[in-house]
Amino acid sequence: MKEREGFMENQLRRFSSNTAVLRFLLPIGLILIVFGVMLFNSTPDKYEETKGTVTNVTAHMNDDDEVYDIDFEYTVGTQKYSNTFVDMNEAKKVGDEIKVFYDPANPESLSNSKNTGIFGVAFIVIGAAAVAFSIYSTVKSFKKTRQMDEQIKATGGFSEMPEVIRLPKEQLTEYYISFDGHSLRPGYKMEDRNRTVVFDAPMTKNSLVTNRIFTFTNNLTGVSKEHEVGHTTTTSFNNEIFSVNSWFKFDGKNIWDVLHERGIRIQTDILSKFPKMIYTVSLNGQFLATVETSSKYVHEEDEEQHSIKIPFGKYYYRVWTNSTDLELLFLTVFAISETEQTVVE
Repeated sequence: MKEREGFMENQLRRFSSNTAVLRFLLPIGLILIVFGVMLFNSTPDKYEETKGTVTNVTAHMNDDDEVYDIDFEYTVGTQKYSNTFVDMNEAKKVGDEIKVFYDPANPESLSNSKNTGIFGVAFIVIGAAAVAFSIYSTVKSFKKTRQMDEQIKATGGFSEMPEVIRLPKEQLTEYYISFDGHSLRPGYKMEDRNRTVVFDAPMTKNSLVTNRIFTFTNNLTGVSKEHEVGHTTTTSFNNEIFSVNSWFKFDGKNIWDVLHERGIRIQTDILSKFPKMIYTVSLNGQFLATVETSSKYVHEEDEEQHSIKIPFGKYYYRVWTNSTDLELLFLTVFAISETEQTVVE
């Protein structure tokens, strides 16, 4: 029981994220299928053909095109009928003959074509494709989540993210990660409590069209490496808060795939400590770090002075960890900041 109490995986977020495409596309697909069936069933394949005589033509504009409303008369048996075809593309003159297709059981039910069934089939096919894709995407998402859990379990971790039992701060190392957009080489930097830069990633190539280049440098080891970073893409399904997904390419791969493959999981309570967001980061099921949105250079003695008052703009990040893997920790916060991620990943 205590082990279950230790799990803080946001099940609602996981379920909502995994079913976002399903909840968005499935209703649309079903509506298209129903509409297609209705259209197909109303197709005039069994209608009979007769000739109508044009009695009046009214021209008008439809967007940038001139179209015509055509009044006509036609006879079925001994009964004469009148009707109108609207928005016709082909001009006619009074007295011209036109083809008229009518329902033998109800001669007032007309069509100017016997080919409308193909549109019904098209709607059915598109709707079925939407339903199939939504189901495929959902199965794939749940499969990926299960694989991630199995990966964590195989490394000796938990099958779900464990609750983080915060260690005394004196047992953890504290860092600050922020974005510096005012220098000649804008980018991110990671500082310790003494404000010594231990890791940084200036943007060495910036483009609004192509990918950006960030140079990641561990200043403790002197190791540098360039990484190609794409621009952030955000997908919103039906504008639902739980259905928003942001990501960017990191060296050609989805950033969350990169982090997941390295055993990283991220979770936060949506409410957190408003307006701050508190992220719990685990590595292979074990606590890695606590990341908190904050103001720059927040220390215990002046925290109130620098605390965020409203959730506006780019945040700084305050990090507590007992890990020495600064590159992985830095990349995780980099991903959070670039996507403004607020829930489980």
